[in-house]
Amino acid sequence: MNELFQLYIPASILLIVMGLYCIATKRDLIKIVLGLEIMTSGINLNLIAMGLRSNGVDALAQSITLISMTIGACVAAVALAIIINVFRHYGTTDTKRLRRLKW
Repeated sequence: MNELFQLYIPASILLIVMGLYCIATKRDLIKIVLGLEIMTSGINLNLIAMGLRSNGVDALAQSITLISMTIGACVAAVALAIIINVFRHYGTTDTKRLRRLKW
């Protein structure tokens, strides 16, 4: 079990860092949402890794991860719906161009 824990924690940290990098450096709104989802996956992996026991995964860690995945899917759906409306209205998803526009 300790070997798995040593494998899952660095993987979750790597996913979180990749998601943060994507959110901080990308200018396209869809790539920012994908970075957010990558970061959420890293957090969920970390929750499951922290819930590892010798006889399986703790039920609390599983339930928190399931709730987090459900909320993440809802957030992604709403964000993509907003991005579609922004693209229809302005014709772009580039954040630099959207900042220069006046409402």
